[in-house]
Amino acid sequence: MASGGGSVASLWTEVNRCGQNGDFTRALKAVNRILHEVKDEVTAVHCKIVCLVQNGSFKEALNVMNMYSKVLGSDLVVFEKAYCEYRLNRVESALKTIESVSEQTDKLKELYGQVLYRMERYEECKAVYTDLIRNSQDEYEEERKTNLSAVVAAMSTWEKASPDDLGLSETTYELSYNAACTLIGQGKLTEALNKLQEAEELCRVSLSEDSDMTEEDIESELAVIHSQMAYVMQLQGRTDEALQLYNQVIKLKPSDVGLLAVTANNIITINKDQNVFDSKKKVKLTNAEGVEFKLAKKQLQAIEFNKALLAMYTNQADQCRKLASGLQAQNPGHPRPVLIQVAQLCREKQHAKAIELLQHFSDKHPDSASGIKLTMAQLYLTQGHVTKACDILRSIEDFKHKQGMISALVTMYSHEEDIDSAIDVFSQAIQYYQSEQPGSPAHLALVREAADFKLKYGRKKEAISDLEQLWKQNTNDIHTLAQLISAYSLVDQDKAKSLSKHLPSPESMSFNVDVDELENSHGANYIRKKAAKVPGDNLPKDLAQGDEKKKKKKKKGKMPKNFDPTSKPDPERWLPMRERTCYRGRKKGKKKEQVGKGTQGATAGATSDLDASKTASSPPNSPRPGSAQATASTSAPTASNMVPPRQQKPATAGPGARKKAPQKKKKGGKGGW
Repeated sequence: MASGGGSVASLWTEVNRCGQNGDFTRALKAVNRILHEVKDEVTAVHCKIVCLVQNGSFKEALNVMNMYSKVLGSDLVVFEKAYCEYRLNRVESALKTIESVSEQTDKLKELYGQVLYRMERYEECKAVYTDLIRNSQDEYEEERKTNLSAVVAAMSTWEKASPDDLGLSETTYELSYNAACTLIGQGKLTEALNKLQEAEELCRVSLSEDSDMTEEDIESELAVIHSQMAYVMQLQGRTDEALQLYNQVIKLKPSDVGLLAVTANNIITINKDQNVFDSKKKVKLTNAEGVEFKLAKKQLQAIEFNKALLAMYTNQADQCRKLASGLQAQNPGHPRPVLIQVAQLCREKQHAKAIELLQHFSDKHPDSASGIKLTMAQLYLTQGHVTKACDILRSIEDFKHKQGMISALVTMYSHEEDIDSAIDVFSQAIQYYQSEQPGSPAHLALVREAADFKLKYGRKKEAISDLEQLWKQNTNDIHTLAQLISAYSLVDQDKAKSLSKHLPSPESMSFNVDVDELENSHGANYIRKKAAKVPGDNLPKDLAQGDEKKKKKKKKGKMPKNFDPTSKPDPERWLPMRERTCYRGRKKGKKKEQVGKGTQGATAGATSDLDASKTASSPPNSPRPGSAQATASTSAPTASNMVPPRQQKPATAGPGARKKAPQKKKKGGKGGW
């Protein structure tokens, strides 16, 4: 036993030394030997769990805890158990483990804050970190402030909250980066970009002080800052600069899969329906293992939406429908999955089915139906159903009394010549503003538009109430008073006369204006023209009394020098040459035999021998070409066997002749050559 006790003591010494040196692998071996000697040693089991956690063997550590649960008790290794569950992404189990403890230590509170942040319970997480910073003083204060600033940034970004200024000093690049994220959530893009540039400078300075850090390591650490800067540029519309920064981050291949997924997703949003091949490559980065544990729920949701849209742009209809259906099952009240399905149906020209799908969603989820109904109205308009579109728009309670909606409805009803419905839209809107915001600028502007609309379409009787309301608001408005008198003149002339007394006198309406100076001014566009002369005013009396006007004499044309007025013109002078009686056809002269002319390899004498047109028309016993008899017979053919020149074909070329390009046809001939 003494020897065994001595060996156990030496093993504990080795465990202590390895723990101080950070060699947890050797420490684990020593602990296992201790447990082999002394079974169920509580301290040895605890040390074994710590060594496994330090080596990243979280599952094995949990197995050891479950194996020795009776020995360890419930509170001894609660931190290690919760930490292993947290690292294995079992966040809900870790939360239950932490909450099962009656009194929490500082390190357990730190882990509690991490778990709440992962579960996106930011308000509770903020309270935990605020309490830790207030009640603890150690070397980890800067890390707690960084975590608290991250919580504030998340609240500003995902919950659109405006948290109070906690007075966190931006002494590190992490704090400066988180402050920039908070500004992005508040929409202060220019300030956020300046803050990110400050974070980049702080990061370079702090990392360059470490001699072990290379330039590649510094660039890898700056990747998250550069990606955020690119996001701000993208929001500002500077897509080319943003795309360049995004691609730089992708080329670095950072180890953070969440950063790669977000960067790739933002590149896809810039590409849209262009550069689809690049988007298909980038979408693979969003499918990396462990991405779902690195990003917020809204980030993952946006990535899935973009995957469905990319499938639609690449004409993968089945894949698009599958992704959209999955998104709708995960987010039943969210309108975007339905809109993606509708967009795909519209690409397939199935507009009726798309409207049916939108109607079903709006009936099932009335709280999210505003955007859906706007899409329905747009589809009805594309099909030419203006009245149906108006009915859909009037059923949207959120936008029913908005000035833009009223303007759109009045315009569409006017296009359909449904003036009564347009006036009804005005009346309902005026009643709403009369009860909610009486006398407001929006109310009076709406009354003015309603009155002008009714007067435009001849509804003066209906415009009287609107005009009276406007005139009561401003009795000095002469224009409205004149319109009111004009409207009353058709209904109640006595009322019109009584109102006309409020018109100013002509003397008060006169202005001391020099008309000549005004017309001659630089800005005058109108020039007074002289009155046109009335025909007959300045004519002689004898011509003025006549009924017929004097006609101008036409000048005689010039005649040719050899013109003979006694000779009669040729009656056929306007006919084409071929239709005149004197036309005898075209005369063809003999071709001169020249050296070098004709087909390739043929002589002048051989050309006439090979002319098939000449030999075919002559009798078998006719003399040879070139004799006097042949000349007489061919020079004066009879009318019966004469072929018109425009239909005559050239002789066939001899063997070895090159093909020539067809010559242009002469004007007037069918097949001339």
